Amino acid sequence: MTPAARLAAAIDLLEAVETAPRRPADAVANDFFRARRFIGSGDRRAISDRAWRVLRTRRRLAWWLARAGALPTPRLLVAASLLLEGWTFAGLAQSFSGGRYGAASLEGPEAAALRTLEGRTLDHPEMPAAVLLEVPDWILPHLAARFGEALPAEMAAMAEPAPLDLRVNLLKGTREEAVAALAAEGIEAAPTPFSPWGLRVPGRRAVTTGAAFQSGVVEIQDEGSQLVAAVTGARPEMRVVDWCAGAGGKTLALAMSMKNRGHIVACDVSAPRLDGAVRRLRRAGVHNVERHLTVPGDKWAKRRAGGFDRVLVDAPCTGTGTWRRNPDARLRLREQDLQELLPKQAAILDEAARLVRPGGRLIFATCSLLTEENEAQVAGFLARHPGFAVVDLEQAWDLPTPCPCAGPYLSLTPRLHGTDGFFAAVLERTAV
Repeated sequence: MTPAARLAAAIDLLEAVETAPRRPADAVANDFFRARRFIGSGDRRAISDRAWRVLRTRRRLAWWLARAGALPTPRLLVAASLLLEGWTFAGLAQSFSGGRYGAASLEGPEAAALRTLEGRTLDHPEMPAAVLLEVPDWILPHLAARFGEALPAEMAAMAEPAPLDLRVNLLKGTREEAVAALAAEGIEAAPTPFSPWGLRVPGRRAVTTGAAFQSGVVEIQDEGSQLVAAVTGARPEMRVVDWCAGAGGKTLALAMSMKNRGHIVACDVSAPRLDGAVRRLRRAGVHNVERHLTVPGDKWAKRRAGGFDRVLVDAPCTGTGTWRRNPDARLRLREQDLQELLPKQAAILDEAARLVRPGGRLIFATCSLLTEENEAQVAGFLARHPGFAVVDLEQAWDLPTPCPCAGPYLSLTPRLHGTDGFFAAVLERTAV
């Protein structure tokens, strides 16, 4: 594809994202490229890169366009992103040539608005703080309360593209063997600093078609997610529940920690997600996992009360810790979403707590940066359940690598740890 055709395709992709405002952009992109199989891998990367650059900077781009008297249409957002990166208007006009595969020419009001952006930079001192930080207006006080003066630096780290993290499946080989297997595919991988099972691949590489992934030697999993599984403390012969298992990413890590011995029940409210885990479990060589679909009125948890050594609750949350991977999620998140999630998280915790045996542990985790979903949720749970107590992170940390956080909880951010934003609290049942 020509550069002009790539830009036109990026505009089309952004239009597809905007017409599905409640659907994740990566899912829209998968469908977009699946319907255009003629687009090669290099072109796909270039198109996605431009679209994701726009999504990461959309509030600032829209601010500049509004200042110029223009609406933030996908084509103007793409054009503005290029100008604010240093392109000249003359160079931009050549790429918006109106040719067979290019975007329509820039004329009239569009051209007039864009000319005012030539020579400008993305940031401007008159931008409101929420615009400058690329967050919804309503969430700014919550983030400021969490990070204080470090907020700009935290949001700058969150705006950077996430690396590709892999987890070595010790059921299939060592980390050294995985590095060698990836190297044979031309993929350079280095150990992650905190997870003893983690590998980090610079840039964006296609690993899912390679032998290391297909044979189950590695899985795609952010280092922060690996550490949540690690602090769960699952060991061989234990009985473990992954209460919000989804497609089974942490379930796989738990099974590996248990060396395929003992029993894991992967629970979720979504049958498609649980069904999607089957292929991953087989590829990883995992055979100690039972799947259970939780439905309204389900008596499964009641019948198995007090029967498990570990219960992991990776609760549904705002996903604010994953914004560097899902920049479009910032645009979809509403204050109403947070208000609906908080009581749901509390109810999930209360139900899952019944499964923990005396002396067993309940691990509460989110991929959120918000205190309301994390520390405050734990405080509320402890007030309702005095038979549980917090296990300090250093006590729960049973890995040969340095403990990444001081204090009682695992609290990870891209700026401080190079991971997605994850939170985990380890709670031990001290009384019946």
